[in-house]
Amino acid sequence: MKLWNKYKVTSIPSLVFVDAATGKVVCRNGLLVVRDDPKGLEFPWGPKPFAEVVAGPLLRNNRQTTDISSLEGHYVGVYFSAHWCPPCRSLTRVLLESYRTVKESGQHFEMVFVSADRSEESFQQYFSEMPWLAVPYSDEARRSRLNRLFGIQGIPTLILLDAEGHMITRQGRVEVLNDPECRLFPWHPRPVLELSESNAVQLHEGPCLVLFVDAEEEGELEPAKELIQPIAEKIMTKYKAKEEETPLLFFVAGEDDMSDSLRDYTNLPEAAPLLTILDMSARAKYVKDVEEITPAVVETFVQDFLAEKLKPEPI
Repeated sequence: MKLWNKYKVTSIPSLVFVDAATGKVVCRNGLLVVRDDPKGLEFPWGPKPFAEVVAGPLLRNNRQTTDISSLEGHYVGVYFSAHWCPPCRSLTRVLLESYRTVKESGQHFEMVFVSADRSEESFQQYFSEMPWLAVPYSDEARRSRLNRLFGIQGIPTLILLDAEGHMITRQGRVEVLNDPECRLFPWHPRPVLELSESNAVQLHEGPCLVLFVDAEEEGELEPAKELIQPIAEKIMTKYKAKEEETPLLFFVAGEDDMSDSLRDYTNLPEAAPLLTILDMSARAKYVKDVEEITPAVVETFVQDFLAEKLKPEPI
């Protein structure tokens, strides 16, 4: 389960290539490597710059073509999607408004659609709705390389890149749904999130610290966020410096249907405040039962979890 969490595995079979000398991930989508490079000509399959992988003709929906120069100096959204996928079509409708909002605000922003459609006809039908660019459906090798580059394990997925091609976030889908007015664009990761229906999917991507508090109105969660913000920032900074994904996400949850459902699912008491770490994939929970939750209590709880000193309870 530690390995599943570490490599964010959400489906099987899954093959991850790792540099044994450093422990860093070389490629998350090893199955595509095996399929695309059976003779190992591209070994050791390390990550390449986005500009190199995406290089080639890019389509507009008016059948004109452009190239990577259209992306230079822009934030880029790389959108993995398909017409046959209902959640994809729903997200596309939201993305259309977000795309226009960001462009109209004067931001240099462009998107590239990487199709997982099952036919050229389906791709053309779906792409006709999109005002952004696309990798040609016929260029299966380039579409596959982009899937490999970002370790795509499911759709829809929206990756946000900065103007240099460095990843800002893999959670573009969640950010777009949570920020329809695009006020937080380009959606740099925040140390602490407010639990909502749209970001609850992240609870299944690895261990998450969730601080439940007695808050129903907007703004009442701010003191709770400020309480866990310092340790969340410390963890994020530490692992970013190591070029690794953070081993723990941080949430605050108020009194609403989403929080009630999560408590019921994980069999948590109704107490508030309540400090927990939930590991859905391992079906384990850790509960800190104290009268007062302070920054020191949170930090000790987190460090003990990371040092594997805590005893889990089953979910």
